[in-house]
Amino acid sequence: MQFLQLLPKASQTILILLVCIQLGINNAEDTDREVMIIDMDMPSIVHANEELSLTVRVSTELRECMVIRAYLIGSRPMDTSFNHRFTACLCEDYPRTFFWDFAANRTMKIAAVVDVVGELNICPENMAVVPISDDRFYSVKDLYVY
Repeated sequence: MQFLQLLPKASQTILILLVCIQLGINNAEDTDREVMIIDMDMPSIVHANEELSLTVRVSTELRECMVIRAYLIGSRPMDTSFNHRFTACLCEDYPRTFFWDFAANRTMKIAAVVDVVGELNICPENMAVVPISDDRFYSVKDLYVY
């Protein structure tokens, strides 16, 4: 008889545990989202002074939009379109692609840098966020010139 009295208490405890586990799983899913995904596409080997195209695709898994500024940094100084900076609104359902065409005359490392900035009037209705932990992301590749 005592066993039958404990059965409702045990089922309530199991139900509470299941709810807690489910809430923990839902929180873990939200924290696994990538803030910034950068895909940098360029040739790795070129001839000296040959023009090359570099493409940077930027996306996010966050539900909120962000204002981003994308630019390139090289291990050697260059005076070309290499120095152009692009500012855009990045949302989960609207990835952005940026293009640079330039000529290199020496082997170098190139970094595509994306900063999250707090600039107004870029995203619709000014509903952009800035991540708490990181606001600068980058991808680095080698360019060999011969």
